[in-house]
Amino acid sequence: MVAELISVGTELLLGNIVNTNTQFLAEQCALLGLSMYHQQVVGDNHDRLAAVIRQALERADVVILGGGLGPTEDDLTKEVCAEVMGFPLVEDAHTRERIEQYFKNNIYKEIPDNNWKQAIVPQGAIVLDNDNGTAPGLILEKDGKTAILLPGPPGELYPMFFCKVRPYLEKLQPEVIRSAMVKICGMGESQVEDRLLDLIDRQANPTIATYAKTGEVHIRVTAGAKDEEEAKKLVKPVVKEIRRRFGDYVYSVKERETLEESVIRLLEKYELTVTTAESCTGGLLAGRLVNVPGASEVFREGFITYSNKAKRKYLDVSKSTLKKYGAVSEQTAREMATGGVFATDCDACVAVTGIAGPDGGTEEKPVGLVYIATYMKDKVHVERCQFKGNRAKIREQAVVKALDLLRRSILDNYR
Repeated sequence: MVAELISVGTELLLGNIVNTNTQFLAEQCALLGLSMYHQQVVGDNHDRLAAVIRQALERADVVILGGGLGPTEDDLTKEVCAEVMGFPLVEDAHTRERIEQYFKNNIYKEIPDNNWKQAIVPQGAIVLDNDNGTAPGLILEKDGKTAILLPGPPGELYPMFFCKVRPYLEKLQPEVIRSAMVKICGMGESQVEDRLLDLIDRQANPTIATYAKTGEVHIRVTAGAKDEEEAKKLVKPVVKEIRRRFGDYVYSVKERETLEESVIRLLEKYELTVTTAESCTGGLLAGRLVNVPGASEVFREGFITYSNKAKRKYLDVSKSTLKKYGAVSEQTAREMATGGVFATDCDACVAVTGIAGPDGGTEEKPVGLVYIATYMKDKVHVERCQFKGNRAKIREQAVVKALDLLRRSILDNYR
């Protein structure tokens, strides 16, 4: 079954907001086993929207539209879709009552007249109650084609999809689709694909797909079968083989687990405490760790030692090291990691020092040069990295590398 996404809103075309809905819906459709070949963005214009909807209905079985269901005159999705598919518009008493109740619950003195527009729906459509706003979702079915209309705000679209649209789509599918995720850190996408080429070349069911993230590669294994148990049986041996091939490069096989969560879980497992010592990342590393619930049990302290003076004062980096080798050096990273452990009496410290740019680089030490060090069990491990990209990208890559180096150090020392 083929699905297509249409995002509606001139603000999307102008770049005023980030289109996170498309990423979310595309991922959900993939999890359901729906094929997708096209995604479109169109502004709040009647004729262009009508043309886009017609085209999508010609080449897809299910068309999902996000946005344009609001109360203003430029919210046209419902009206245009009903026109294209030949549905007359009528007032839905149930939706009108819900809109009225919504405003009463939010202590509004009066309901703006334009909000009653949201109670007008295509006759015969499946109306999806919106528990987080006033615009209902809609499902229009005709001649073997389905259009699903969802409100644009993510806080309304996401829960409506999970609670009402996903169960509907699952019933449309002739088979059960199940997938598993293998998450890898420390290898590029081309390297990962190279190790999987034989599996990919002969894939049929299940299928294998790789997705590049910053410093990570995610591998999704998806299988279709008559029931869930059979689908899981198809997925399991492939995941096992992938894990065998990549070993410690695999940090998780959980769909929602992040790299920092896997690190926190390892620290908890071995009852370890950690401190961070950061220069160019300026607290981003500590921030990633403390975003994880339960981090307070293992995270001891975080130092942001941006200046040489701070490195000396808080981490006991020697003046001679800084003078001879510079702040961005293996020697300084080593002393930062060591100093972090002794300053906080923790089990481990991960330190980062580098040149994030865009200025400050030299031929000997170019922009993107970062040294990352870990101190654990009286041993220091330092890695020299050369990252590419702008300042934000370099810092982000450094954080991912630091988390992965900490993860590997724990495995090497405590497993």
